[in-house]
Amino acid sequence: MCSIMSYCGEVDPERFKKGFEQTISRGPDMSRIVRVGNGTFGFHRLSIMGLTPEGMQPFELNGNWVVCNGELYGFEKERENLKSLGYSFKSDSDCEIILPMWEQYGVDMFAKLDAEFACVIYDAKTNEFVAARDPVGIRPLYYGYDEKGTIVFASEPKNLVGLVAKIVPFPPGRYYKNGKFVQYRDIATPKGTIRDDLKTATDKIREKLIAGVEKRLIADAPTGFLLSGGLDSSLVCAIAARKSDKPIRTFAVGMEKDAIDLKYAKLVADHIGADHQEVYMTRDDAINSLETIVKLLATYDITTIRASVGMYMVCKAISETTDVRVLLTGEVSDELFGYKYTDFAPSAEEFQREAEKRVRELHMYDVLRADRCISVNSLEARVPFGDLDFVEYVMALDPEMKLNKTGKGKFLLRKAFEEGNWLPDSILWREKAAFSDAVGHSMVDDIKAYAENLYTSEEFERKSSRYQFAKPTTKESLLYRELFEKHYPGQAEMVVDFWLPNRSWKGCDVGDPSARYLSNYGDSGK
Repeated sequence: MCSIMSYCGEVDPERFKKGFEQTISRGPDMSRIVRVGNGTFGFHRLSIMGLTPEGMQPFELNGNWVVCNGELYGFEKERENLKSLGYSFKSDSDCEIILPMWEQYGVDMFAKLDAEFACVIYDAKTNEFVAARDPVGIRPLYYGYDEKGTIVFASEPKNLVGLVAKIVPFPPGRYYKNGKFVQYRDIATPKGTIRDDLKTATDKIREKLIAGVEKRLIADAPTGFLLSGGLDSSLVCAIAARKSDKPIRTFAVGMEKDAIDLKYAKLVADHIGADHQEVYMTRDDAINSLETIVKLLATYDITTIRASVGMYMVCKAISETTDVRVLLTGEVSDELFGYKYTDFAPSAEEFQREAEKRVRELHMYDVLRADRCISVNSLEARVPFGDLDFVEYVMALDPEMKLNKTGKGKFLLRKAFEEGNWLPDSILWREKAAFSDAVGHSMVDDIKAYAENLYTSEEFERKSSRYQFAKPTTKESLLYRELFEKHYPGQAEMVVDFWLPNRSWKGCDVGDPSARYLSNYGDSGK
């Protein structure tokens, strides 16, 4: 996954090193700190593409430098173009093309990248630092200013604690230059509405998702797949299985006593002929992991933390017991095609508005969860549903087509893979279950009971009243907030708010983010 850090001015080397070492798990293969202009770049490497030492960053070209945590898809074509312009390359690393592209295109290069990335460039001619992040925000980047007003960039908030006063997420789809953040691509807001008919739309959805999976199978390190048995991860695995010349390796997680997902995951694995592994966890595993999870996530959001417990556990097992280093996941589909709660959208316009909001905020919730749970275990996350071409198309589709008018959410996605025996019908048309519930309803119940016993009613009221921003509303949320403040004191505004259904919609005014509290939950938990 890799970790980057860039201090864009003078800094004590030991102070920089102390912050940078907080994320060595993102890149345990090799580390390097380099003086760049009047600043400092740091890079922790997880070797995925171009495994030789020549692929180690920071890269330098004509006095310019770059650090990048990213995967640049289709980079081979651009590399050949750059070779024709006289550039030569020392490694097979995709990120080595960044500095030649910078020389050729300047800031226009960012819009040309088909990538999930976060990078910082030092331009020797202008003696300035330029940073950028991919349009969805799949790769993390944060920033803040030190006591001298110097900007500092890093992969995670934990790098910046003690270095800057306020830690802020770098906005996706922007670049930073000359002290300003400039939007180069707004992936959430369609340029227009696409009014394809049903067959055309479902054909394109299928073709674009297949392309998104296929390009993410390219790696010089062993690849695996997180498989919940839900629609999204199952489709990613089914596509990958058809594109692979040997059985793919799939991994599922669930509670020992009431795992919902495990039976469905096995059904999918058997159908596609996967080499499948199950990971079990207990109540104590879940409770004992909470502080670790809050620290690695740097959030207090209830939904994100609950969903991270199982994901963290399965990734930990993969890291400790296999040679897999790249994981494909099913995140981003819900934001595009709808959650259980978006069944209550009062109109197509409201559905679209909600989808745009969720895509803009993804980097603080589901995408953050996938990145941290995977990277803290020295693995790399790849997210096919976050493919830029795929996201752009689905977001631009007429929202009337995305409303749940058939009684089945995500109808377009299901219909796109209806023919061809991609999945068993029991999976393709299965009701959606939230991941935090589907690892076993007992997990959330156990955590809530644990939190309930931690505080008296008086303690809850007194301790909750300390917080003006995102005030805890339950004992569980207070537990998470206290753990968050322990590791990231005063940084709560990094997260915009609690992830909850749109409570202004009829049927969605619930206080708990679990889909179990919605009237349309139905057979989701069976």
